[in-house]
Formats: sequence, structure tokens, C-alpha cells
Amino acid sequence: MASVILMAKTWNIWLARNNLNFNLMTSTIEGVSWLMVDFIDYIYGFMSQTNSINIHGNKAPCISLLAPFKASNLHRLICDLLKIIMLVIFFLMFNLAKTEARSVGVCYGQIGDGLPSEQDVINLYKRNGITKMRIYGPNPAILRALRRTNIELIMDVPNDSLQSLTYPNAATTWVRTNILNYPNVRFRYIAVGNEVDPNNDKRQFVDFVLPAMKNVQKAIRDAGLSNQIKVSTATYTGLLSKSYPPRDGTFADNVQGFIEPIIKFLVENNSPMLANIYPFFAYAGTPNIDLSYALFTAPGTVVTDKDRQYSNLFDAMFDAHYAAQSRLGGANLEIVVSETGWPSAGNKGATVENAETYYKNLIAHLKRTSGTPARPGKCIQTYLFAMFDENKKVGEESEKHFGLFSPNQRPKYQLNFN
Repeated sequence: MASVILMAKTWNIWLARNNLNFNLMTSTIEGVSWLMVDFIDYIYGFMSQTNSINIHGNKAPCISLLAPFKASNLHRLICDLLKIIMLVIFFLMFNLAKTEARSVGVCYGQIGDGLPSEQDVINLYKRNGITKMRIYGPNPAILRALRRTNIELIMDVPNDSLQSLTYPNAATTWVRTNILNYPNVRFRYIAVGNEVDPNNDKRQFVDFVLPAMKNVQKAIRDAGLSNQIKVSTATYTGLLSKSYPPRDGTFADNVQGFIEPIIKFLVENNSPMLANIYPFFAYAGTPNIDLSYALFTAPGTVVTDKDRQYSNLFDAMFDAHYAAQSRLGGANLEIVVSETGWPSAGNKGATVENAETYYKNLIAHLKRTSGTPARPGKCIQTYLFAMFDENKKVGEESEKHFGLFSPNQRPKYQLNFN
């Protein structure tokens, strides 16, 4: 029994040291572990008192692998060993879950010339240990290549498809065609719309987002997949009217009527908010932001927000999103960073050196699972943008240079993704 107590103490110390309260997995795994221990104790207590069980008033022999060792020291030893084995198993499961949560994903866009085939891209993900992917619409070639790879997937409903999915039958067909037809693909999130904003040229999609989300959710629930696949939408920092200081983060007045019902939907369905967070754009568009603050290289605190101290812009922007959604009922709503990145050319601060610094320091920051000043100790699921340079993207020149790899599959930076 002393060995079990020692294992339990070690388990609790390990949990505390690693600050592993980042999601429900903590309490679930530890709870199940101790349930199994209690069950073993029950078996031991039962076997110690009787050789038989009562079935409809008649005595029947008790059949158990432990029966030959009833009430013996060997039996007690076996029970202790089973407890230790159970704790070790769940320790390993927890460590695997922690590693999975800390690994970063990479977005896979295809708006470029000379890109590799879909199968070659999936092989490139596998060779580099990239276990999470985001794609911007259902592509049968990508989905076929993803079968049995165990790569976790965010798949978008493109903005121009939103209106059609406001019809329930169309949403059911979309889910059947693009999800149910690929049972060996590890779908994780469906992003219904990307950066839809009442204040720009995407305002035409505003009225379609939530109805489409509800219909896709229902179709996924009817297919029995609502615990496996979560429905959300991808927002971005442009929806905030205020982000400094971070605790004052606020959605713009004319955005609140759009986003508040979405937050309510996400909370009701235990789905996360997806948010595209780019310190690069904040740095490039704001004269007084220091480059070191954006690149995680500041030597100390740059921004003090009452009792919170910020040494990097990513954390500050992340917490501003949390503050904004908290004002509308989303205080406990998880945020998944569905895009973040730094270009290697085309704008202020866009160099290969700066991009590599940003990516390396961001990944190191995420692996420490230190969270942010407002959300300490929380793992932040994050997807880097993007896999390749995409020379057909519109907008500023920097939009074409976010790739981690060149189209010839050569890495632009030396990164460790997991």
C-alpha cells in the first residue's frame, strides 16, 4: 500500500509542477484513474469476505482470476500492482494528451502556382511531424490523402457557401458529402465562415453565419458526431474596437449584435471560438509597437495591465479577444488560434529573419504551456499560417509570403512542430 500512496503523491506533484489544468482532460483522467483504483479495492474487499456470490437466493461460486489468492499477501500485492499499473497508464495517456495540445498545426492554402500535389503535401506534413491542419474548404483530393493519417483537421465552410447552408437539407447534404464520406479522416472543427465582418466587404455574409452554424451542428449531431466534431466560425482581431490594454478588449458596437448570438451558440454546444491573431499586422499598422514585443524578444515587461504583465504582443492580443467575448457571456469559452503567422517579404518588418524568429519563439512559448497573463497555465491550440507561399493571393504583397515551405517543399525555416 505504501507504494500506491507514493505513486499517488508523485502523480499529484507532477500535476502541480506542470500546471496541467489546461482543460477537462485533467480532472477526467485523474478521476477515472481513482475510480479504477476504488473498483480494485472493492474487488479485494469482496474477495476477502466470501468465496461465493448470491444469485436469486442461491449460493454460487465466485469466479475471479484473483480467487486463488483470496485474502493472501499475494492477492494484496496483485491489487497494489494493478493500482500502480492503472496510474501509469493514465499518466502516459495524460502526457500524450498534453503533447497533443502543445503541438502546433499548419494551415494549408492553395492559392498559388506550382504547389505540390495533395498527397505530396500530406506526406510533407507527416515527415515534419505536423499533426494538425486547417483547410479552407472541402477538397476531395486532400480528404482522400488524409485518410488514416491521424492528422487532426479544421475544415472551413467557405464564405460563398454560407447562404446555401441556411437551408437544413443543404447542410445535411454538405455534412454527408464532405464529412460522412470520409470516416477515416480525423475532423476536429468545422469553421463556418472566415473573418466575416459587418464593417468590410464581407458584410454580405453576416446574416448567414449563425443559421449555417446551427444547421451544420444539427447535421453533425444527427450523425452522432457532435462529441467528436465541433462547429465554430473563424473571427479575427479586426472585430475588436479596442484591444489595449488587453483587459479592455471590446467588440465594436455594430459587431456585438452579430457576435453575441454566436458566442451563446458556442457556449451551449461546448465549442471553442476560432480566432485569427496576427501580431505582424498589429506591428506593421501601428507605429509605436516595438518589433521585439511582436517577436517575443523583449527583455522584460513591455505592457502592464494592472496586475498583468505582458512581454509579447501575441499574449496581449489573445487576452484582448478573451476580454471582448467575456463581456458577452464567453468568459469560459476556449479560444483556438486558427491562424497566426509572419511573412518573409512584402511589408514593414517582413523578412526571413523576423519570420523565423517569430515562429520559433511562438512555438517555444506554446510548448511551455504557461498560458497568458489572463489565462495562466492554459494550453493554446494554435495553427500557423501557412504551409506555402501563395503567389495568387490578393491584397498587400506580404500576403503572398507567409509560407513555411517553398512550393518545391524546401523549408524556409528550421522549425520543430511538436
